[in-house]
Amino acid sequence: MVETKKLGFGLMRLPLTDGNDPTSIDYEQVCRMVDTFIDRGFTYFDTAYMYHNGESEKMVKKALVSRHKRDTFTLATKMPTMHLRVAEDMPRIFAEQCEKCGVDYFDYYLIHCLNTGLYDTATKLKTFEFCENLKREGRIKKLGFSFHDKADVLERILHDHPDVDFVQLQINYLDWEDSGVQSRLCYEVAKKYDKKIVIMEPVKGGTLASVPEGVEKMFKEINPELSVPSWAIRFVAGLPNVAMVLSGMSNYEQLLDNTSYMQDFKPLNEVEMDAVWKAADMIKTKISIGCTACHYCTEKCPKNIATPEYFGLYNKFQHTDKEDRKPLIEEYQELTLTHGAASECIRCMQCERMCPQQLPIVSLLNKVKKSFEGRAAQALMEET
Repeated sequence: MVETKKLGFGLMRLPLTDGNDPTSIDYEQVCRMVDTFIDRGFTYFDTAYMYHNGESEKMVKKALVSRHKRDTFTLATKMPTMHLRVAEDMPRIFAEQCEKCGVDYFDYYLIHCLNTGLYDTATKLKTFEFCENLKREGRIKKLGFSFHDKADVLERILHDHPDVDFVQLQINYLDWEDSGVQSRLCYEVAKKYDKKIVIMEPVKGGTLASVPEGVEKMFKEINPELSVPSWAIRFVAGLPNVAMVLSGMSNYEQLLDNTSYMQDFKPLNEVEMDAVWKAADMIKTKISIGCTACHYCTEKCPKNIATPEYFGLYNKFQHTDKEDRKPLIEEYQELTLTHGAASECIRCMQCERMCPQQLPIVSLLNKVKKSFEGRAAQALMEET
């Protein structure tokens, strides 16, 4: 990778004009964000076929490709393994992506969201071979894959495909020793194979931007000028072999903050690193469900259950006094007017097969049901 600045613009959580409609992307704000990002010397943009219900790639064409010279930015997108059924799907999807983005090649192209099941799909359909042919034709400059599984599965994939240019991993200081995500172990496998690493979820879907009060106080005492999210992004950016850190910036203010400290990036020093590990221990006591709100689980949910939103409410519910829980229950009930309730889950397990965090979603939805639909919740709502 030739990128000189390590911050990439992740186009999965773009600003919306309607918070309940992921397709209602705020075009004017995105254009402003794209322009400032490039003006500040950053070049890497990352999208995917499924982001914003298919609208993210279209926004790339409108806000980036049609407004900036092709040699002023680099663009990454992904082959959606979760949408592949037959080999003929791959050329069709790639052609569609080129049309939607308005380009005839991609600087970086990834085989998307590999885990045990989706790697089997990619192997059966020869997805790596298809993408390698595109690379030989010049339609792809660098080929990699994004990964969501255990370290032994990553080892298997890199052993089978040692020629990939890079891997994209979920790494952050909260997941570093997590038994499900295995950030450290996956990082060490990628280093073993000497692969450049692109980091996703450095702020864990916003979890490491809105930290407990004690964590924020500790960070501010060490460096009052730096924002809370900067600690998470600088942590991963300082790791050897990391070529790029993606941040899913949702508004102009987030972009200004991220670019401010990443223009002249400085890794965490020893004192700061100690603080990060203390922060991880403190945050873990406040999180019941480690959902990053990626919404992969909702794309094919037959009951349209708002799982990420319910998990977010559940996390707040668990650490809110009983007398203050009523607004959370009301918010849950409002969501059920347009989405399936947690109790409507039919246990089809599609969500669990798609979850990058390896969460037991079905059993967790049962906990949500008990908290927000159970007798205690009903009694609380009946109180005057």
